[in-house]
Amino acid sequence: MEDWKNGGFGLYLHWPFCASKCPYCDFNSHVAASIDQERWKRAYLSEIARIGAETSGRVLNTVFFGGGTPSLMNPDVVAALIEAIRMTWPVANDLEVTLEANPGSVEAGRFRAYSAAGVNRLSMGVQALNDSDLKRLGRLHNVAEARGAFEIARAAFPRVSFDMIYARQDQTVAAWVAELRDALAMAADHLSLYQLTIEDGTAFGARNAAGGLKGLPDDDLAADMYLITQGILADAGMPAYEVSNHARDGAESRHNLIYWRYGDYAGLGPGAHGRLTLGGQRFATDTPKSPAEWLSQVETVGHGERPRESLSPADQATEYLMMALRLTEGLDTARYQELAGRPLDAGAVERVQDLGMVRRDGKRLAATSEGRAVLDAVIRELLP
Repeated sequence: MEDWKNGGFGLYLHWPFCASKCPYCDFNSHVAASIDQERWKRAYLSEIARIGAETSGRVLNTVFFGGGTPSLMNPDVVAALIEAIRMTWPVANDLEVTLEANPGSVEAGRFRAYSAAGVNRLSMGVQALNDSDLKRLGRLHNVAEARGAFEIARAAFPRVSFDMIYARQDQTVAAWVAELRDALAMAADHLSLYQLTIEDGTAFGARNAAGGLKGLPDDDLAADMYLITQGILADAGMPAYEVSNHARDGAESRHNLIYWRYGDYAGLGPGAHGRLTLGGQRFATDTPKSPAEWLSQVETVGHGERPRESLSPADQATEYLMMALRLTEGLDTARYQELAGRPLDAGAVERVQDLGMVRRDGKRLAATSEGRAVLDAVIRELLP
C-alpha cells in the first residue's frame, strides 16, 4: 500500500481575496477593488481537470475552500467547482466540503446557496467575543454580528466551526476563560483556538518592531492560557485532538486530519501547496503567491504550479513526525520506521518520555498535553 493512503486524499482551493487585510495575518490574502469571478472560475476548473487527470480513480475524501475569504466567492462559482470536482473524482460517501467565512461577509441567502451547492461544513473567523479586541485585531465585524452569523450558519450547515485568538494584548486569564465559556454556549461542534503570534511582514510585526505593540502576554502567561484552555474544553466534551483544535466526537476536521496524518492533498490557487504521490514518488507542490501571476500562468501555460520537488524517504519521515505529533493520537512508529529506514532514536524517546512530554502506547507515540505546549522542542529532540 502506498504510504499516502494512511492519511487519505483531499483537495484544497485557495481564494486569495479579502475585504481587508488583518494586521496579524501572514496568509496569502489580498484586497482587490474588483474581481472577475468568471475568469477565476475558469482557471480553477482548468486546474481541477489537470490534477484530476494525474490522480484518476482516487477516492476524494475532502474539499476545503480556504483563503482569503472564500465566502466572498459567488455561490454559483462554488457550485460549479463542486460539480466539477464530483465529476472528476469518485468521492467518499461522507465527502466533507468546508468553506471558510467571515461574519462580515454573511448573508442568509448566500449561506443557503453554498449549502445547496454542496458545502456541508462552515469554518468561521470569529477571532474574539469582545468588541474592543475585534477592533484591535482589525476585524470588520462586531460580537453581535458574529453571533448572528453563527446562528445563520448553524441553520444552513450540518457542521459549523469557528476560530478564536487568545494571548491578545492586555488579555487576562479570567477574560479569556469568560470568552471560552461564551463560545461553548454558542454550541459549535468544533473550535480552533490559536495563540496570537507576531509575524514578520505583517502590520503587527512592524508595529512590534517599532515598540508600538503593548500589553502582549509573556511566555508563562500564554502557556497558562493554553493549559487552562485544554482543561475547560475537555470538561465541556470538546477535547483537543490537535494542538489548536477541539471537537466533539466525530466533528473533527477531516480535511485537516489528512494533513496531520500525512496523506496526499492537491493545492490549487495562488500560494497553495500540496503533497502528491505519483508513480510511487511523493512530491511537494507549490504555486505562485501573486494572484495575477497564478491566473496568468494557468491561462497561458496550462497549469498554476511551480516546479515540483521530489521528497526523499528521510524528508517524508521528518514531515510525518512533525505533522502527526500535533495530533493527540500521535504517530505510528512502524510507519515512521518504514519511511525513514530506521526507528526513532530510543534514547531521545526515553528522554522526552521521562520529562512527561510524550507517552507510548504499543506502536504509537504521542505528545502529552504538556508536550504539545512545547511541541517544537519535543520535535527537535526526536529528529535525527
